Amino acid sequence: MNQAERRKFLIQELLDEQPRYRGAEIPQDKMEQKRLLRSLFNIRRPKQIGNDFLSVQDKYLQEETAAKGIADLTDLSPVQEGIYLWRGDITALRCDAIVNAANAGLTGCYAPCHGCIDNCIHTYAGIQLRLECAEIMQKQGHEEETGKAKITSAYNLPCQYVIHTVGPIISGSLTDTDKELLASCYRSCLELAGQNGVKSIAFCCISTGEFHFPNDKAAEIAVQTVKDYKEQTGSNMEVIFNVFKDVDYEIYRGLLGAD
Repeated sequence: MNQAERRKFLIQELLDEQPRYRGAEIPQDKMEQKRLLRSLFNIRRPKQIGNDFLSVQDKYLQEETAAKGIADLTDLSPVQEGIYLWRGDITALRCDAIVNAANAGLTGCYAPCHGCIDNCIHTYAGIQLRLECAEIMQKQGHEEETGKAKITSAYNLPCQYVIHTVGPIISGSLTDTDKELLASCYRSCLELAGQNGVKSIAFCCISTGEFHFPNDKAAEIAVQTVKDYKEQTGSNMEVIFNVFKDVDYEIYRGLLGAD
């Protein structure tokens, strides 16, 4: 199969899986097909599926990520000892672990083609990620607490692990509790990474975007918490601050003294 054939196969399988979509026509336009496939991935509840589907899905997603261009940590230059600043798509970054800004349900974003990082990570990892997250949550028996973290495999992403953390949601004035909860997210991720032998970790801008934490304050907390952790533990873990927006890039450049 080529990519077009894989895409149509996956769409058809996901349509056939749900009675209300059976008989639906697959659009001819490539971009419309991609959007439909992502939407079907996004709305699918966590459940098992056949190995034939997974084999095609894995090949398709790996080819899609390769086409985007994979950024390898070894090709990046540190801005400080053991600390990197990188602007780009975190799902195309090859390092040991990437951090996902998750919601309390921890099984991903179910809104079709939503622009959040949670949606993007689950889309390009494949449906296995949602299933693993659901199994973790079923065993836990309650929603994930703000400031905590869980680790999973990364499946079709270039990294080895995804570390999921739930940041504070800001609905009014920023409080000291909000700040401490965000710092706890970073500490929890670093501690969990260390326990699992992770040598490099990429942080997204936790709680900024959809959770409305002020970008500048979030960055200050992120940088300080990472530096404190490295100093207190003597950890040699390499840390990448991954940004996507220009505003975050400039904030981190100032905080890290990057050229």
